[in-house]
Amino acid sequence: MSDYIVRATAGKGQIRAFGATTRMMVETARAAHNTSPVATAALGRLLSAGAMMGIMMKGEKDVLTLQIKGDGPIGGITVTADSKGFVKGYVNNPEVLIPANYAGKLDVGAAVGYGVLKIIKDMGLKEPYTGQTPLQTGEIGDELTYYFAKSEQVPSSVGLGVLMERDNTVKQAGGFIVQLMPFAEEEIIAKLEANVAGITSVTDLLDKGYTPELILEKLLEGLEMEIHEKVPTQFYCNCTKERVEKAVISVGKKEIQEMIADGKPIEVNCHFCGEHYHFEIEELKIILHKAQR
Repeated sequence: MSDYIVRATAGKGQIRAFGATTRMMVETARAAHNTSPVATAALGRLLSAGAMMGIMMKGEKDVLTLQIKGDGPIGGITVTADSKGFVKGYVNNPEVLIPANYAGKLDVGAAVGYGVLKIIKDMGLKEPYTGQTPLQTGEIGDELTYYFAKSEQVPSSVGLGVLMERDNTVKQAGGFIVQLMPFAEEEIIAKLEANVAGITSVTDLLDKGYTPELILEKLLEGLEMEIHEKVPTQFYCNCTKERVEKAVISVGKKEIQEMIADGKPIEVNCHFCGEHYHFEIEELKIILHKAQR
């Protein structure tokens, strides 16, 4: 089944909701970065959230960046997404290995640790919107729930999950974001809270064959859910050799001259997808000429 996101409303417009299945997206990221199981789980959860939050944006060229910087061994996680369902990301330490938590699950909270969650929305304005909250538990769904409440004043429930196979490939991945509108009535709020409390685990539901539609039906049971849109989503990096060349130019003339004097080709890797770009000495000379303009 291809990855996709469902957008829905309920309670006569008092609730908006998003559900996603993202196994292929997270497996692509795992293969690109050769992440450990706990790093795959952490990155996969933030990728799933980024994809859903990305399609909340309206503009064709809007870009969303989610950054987690913690004191745990994973170091940090960066994800960017657009309004079309494309998302990419990486972790600072993809090989991190830590023991499972008390429940025998991958301990994402311990891998992330304490620090900050930053959300940057570049919507083509003079300055991008930036919101930041301190990390509470390191569990990414909890952190985003806290962020929405504190930074955007939107009561929300965020559920995210990644389930691994025994061979450390991705078996299931996905999530949901459910948000209350400012005019939501107490009866609607109480019903939604009761429904959310009945959800044990996103990955349990996905592993039982639940689609994003069925997950949202469970979350919004009795609240007259209406599905409005189904959006394909995927891991996609728009890096090119031309873009990487601009990054090389930005390091400055002195550094490029030193690379040429060294007499060896250089290799530049994309953080987001792991793609390798090679530049021969003659190419570096052309880049130096461009940098001197």
